[in-house]
Amino acid sequence: MPAVEVHGSCDPRFARVRDAFAGNFATHDEVGAAVAVSIDGRVVVDLWAGWMDAGRTRPWRRDTLVNVFSVGKGMAALSLLLLVERGQVDLDAPAARYWPELGAGGKTGVTVRMLLAHQAGVPGIRRPLRQLAMYDWGCMTSALAREEPWWTPGTAHGYHVNTFGFLVGELVRRVTGMRLGAFFRREIAGPLDADFHFGIAAQHDDRVADVLLPDDDARLPDFLLGRTGTGACEDNARRRRLLERVYCNPPGISGFGTVNTRAWRDAEMPSTNGHATARAVARIYGALACGGRLEGRLLLAPETIAEARTEISAGTDFVLGRYSRFGLGFQLTQPERPLGPGPHGFGHFGAGGSLGFADPDARLAFAYVMNLPGQRWQDPRNRALVEAAYAAL
Repeated sequence: MPAVEVHGSCDPRFARVRDAFAGNFATHDEVGAAVAVSIDGRVVVDLWAGWMDAGRTRPWRRDTLVNVFSVGKGMAALSLLLLVERGQVDLDAPAARYWPELGAGGKTGVTVRMLLAHQAGVPGIRRPLRQLAMYDWGCMTSALAREEPWWTPGTAHGYHVNTFGFLVGELVRRVTGMRLGAFFRREIAGPLDADFHFGIAAQHDDRVADVLLPDDDARLPDFLLGRTGTGACEDNARRRRLLERVYCNPPGISGFGTVNTRAWRDAEMPSTNGHATARAVARIYGALACGGRLEGRLLLAPETIAEARTEISAGTDFVLGRYSRFGLGFQLTQPERPLGPGPHGFGHFGAGGSLGFADPDARLAFAYVMNLPGQRWQDPRNRALVEAAYAAL
């Protein structure tokens, strides 16, 4: 395969990032991708290459959007944190103060802080939902309101893979009267001129890259169980049921067989279907890396950012079965999944390798997006790009 043609701009000081980016195509079979890095709010890397489709007929462009999966969780959390900063939401108040129905099933003690830190205990819905029910906001939020916690809220944490965005988004809707996509666009993406969307209209389809996921998610729980199972049959059966409900209820919620459809793109599922350019992700995190201010515009106060990146949950994750760390909706750096070499990196990985984060110590923001999913936990492509960026400092 001929060497990929890399497009965009790169400060000569960050030539290693360009080399690592090209290397991902040569070594890791990258199909289409983009990477962006900013320092002190100034873009020093903005590169893209490859193809938007499996047939390699549509070149990746400067304005190509791609589904970034859980990178959107950080953006959803940021939306709720704006309301916290404005005094409209109290982190330590019961979430049911703003969404009364959420108090059902033993969840009256779930605080907003617990919800943001993946401690609420509702990572999945036990009652089987109809196929594609995730496109029905009312159906999903009503089911979550009725759900009984999988653990006593606040006593453990577990990654709310597909439910986090509905939980946070419904709080935003109850407080503001706006769907999260509209609120995010008005308060964050619009003011920062960041090309990041929850719900993408058909007029943009020609610039949306296909995500090259398999069509069938039936074997996903077994795949995950093989990585996290305990070995005991009873425990494995219990975990398989949990993983089925987290990743596959309703069918299609994790994107298998659905991610490239018009219905998926049109919906608002903040945990999973944000569409963005790498430049947009880096621009938003660029503000957070610089004390909340970018080009004279204050996005979030430094004190709020400091609280958001303070560890709340850490230890063995009830859902993932491995160590994880969370602040207020953001993943925090950890040795096996570093967000830079320093101790204060915060952001969010997305399924398959996408990534966005801020490093307030280096005043650096990083973003990587792609359409060929790689390893689920540690992806050598994003690791190589992050290491190259820091090598230039």
